[in-house]
Amino acid sequence: MRDLVKTMTYGSLHFSVGFGVVYLLTGEVTLAAGVALIEPAVNTVVFYFHEKAWARFPAKALKGLGFQPLNHDRGQRGQGGAQPA
Repeated sequence: MRDLVKTMTYGSLHFSVGFGVVYLLTGEVTLAAGVALIEPAVNTVVFYFHEKAWARFPAKALKGLGFQPLNHDRGQRGQGGAQPA
């Protein structure tokens, strides 16, 4: 359920940004609305499945790529944080 709510808020934000950018560039409400409806809708669906894929990817697999997990006990990043070692 969290993923669905997160996706919906992301979509709303993405729509607003898309509309604002296209409107500022063109001054056309109709064009801005059209672009803002199509592009974020597609991107939002892709984002949802991207989140689902990452949820299935075990954190220990990232260690094999040189990434260090967050240190949740102290509220700080582990050595190197999420950066490659």
